[in-house]
Amino acid sequence: DAVFAYNDEYAMLLMRALQDAGVGIPEETAVIGADDLMLGRLLRPRLSTVRIELPSGQELAALVDRLVRDPGVVTESHDMLRARVVARQST
Repeated sequence: DAVFAYNDEYAMLLMRALQDAGVGIPEETAVIGADDLMLGRLLRPRLSTVRIELPSGQELAALVDRLVRDPGVVTESHDMLRARVVARQST
């Protein structure tokens, strides 16, 4: 069995509840969260997570500024949302 939680906070709460019920993590149930919070690295077992890298406001503003200043410019393509799994002990 496995659970992908909405975020690391929910994953950490779930891990604690499962452990309190005697469920082994990851032996019986694997758990993964999202956000890569520092606290997840301190848990035992350490929480696996999905690290989501969002563009900064400055990066987005620069793109909009270029479009406004030169609307005839050739369209550019940018990867604006990057995500990767950070595998730790809970999976």
